[in-house]
Amino acid sequence: MVPLESVLHKSGSEAVPGFVFPKRKPLPSDASEPRKPRQFKLVDVMTRQVLGEDVDARAAVDLLEGVRSIVDVEIFVWEPNSERWRMLTFGEARALWDYREDRDEPARDDETGRSEG
Repeated sequence: MVPLESVLHKSGSEAVPGFVFPKRKPLPSDASEPRKPRQFKLVDVMTRQVLGEDVDARAAVDLLEGVRSIVDVEIFVWEPNSERWRMLTFGEARALWDYREDRDEPARDDETGRSEG
């Protein structure tokens, strides 16, 4: 058994001699400007036809409405730092695909819960 005093007396880890946290670097001055909207490119897998290029997220979701399955299209996003198109991971593409399905539901009136129109 361990004496209770020795367990209660311990306070965190001791400082390591010679170790100092590095000083934080100031944020770059361009960090305050807003980020530009992401640009997407959609390519049909079978025909390699570009369905849309340099489109925003809303237009990409609109283009996905005409696609039968998520595996029938490759979705890319423009990476401005590396200046190239990066293919979305399946999870990222699924997020856009799921949003497409959510838009198919009719809008509901907040007070009554009934569909508009």
